[in-house]
Amino acid sequence: MELGKRYSVAYKGLKNSAYDFRFEVDGDLFAAYESKEIKDGRCEVGVTMRKESDTRLVFDVAIEGYAVCECDRCLEDCKVPIDYEGRLTVRISDETGEYDGDVMWVAPSEEEIDLTQYIYESIVLSLPYRRVHPEGECNPDMLARFSIADGAEVDETSADEESDPHGISEGDFNKLAALKARMQGEDGETEL
Repeated sequence: MELGKRYSVAYKGLKNSAYDFRFEVDGDLFAAYESKEIKDGRCEVGVTMRKESDTRLVFDVAIEGYAVCECDRCLEDCKVPIDYEGRLTVRISDETGEYDGDVMWVAPSEEEIDLTQYIYESIVLSLPYRRVHPEGECNPDMLARFSIADGAEVDETSADEESDPHGISEGDFNKLAALKARMQGEDGETEL
């Protein structure tokens, strides 16, 4: 089944009322968008569509489930919970506006509303900034590879930076002076 058809709602011929729909999201959605952030996932999408008139539809969307992302701490895959609620207004008109995440415009000739992009964007936007395993669930082998600086190491590094903020020592200047002298000829002009 084509992905767009999988997350579409047929509205033509429906009376002005509320209608409920359910969709299952799996890894195919993230693969279709070639997501670099989300490797896989499973979500339940509940949609209540209110047909308010022949020119306006309102979708209340609730998404629950998880997405599989790389853990920022140990770099292994981790399940990140998804819990999203949002509203999408669809305007049916010959005039077109740009889709902005809250309002979608469709032509009167369209018979279905494709929610694929809205669902994908909602899942991505509901991801937390920092994606990590719950405490104690990170891969211990990976964590052992990372060294965490103790207070003494931090103090030593800070002292080095304060004494020489540009990373250039007196010995470096002596080396540059010697190199300059070798490049200059007997008459003091630079040789090329």
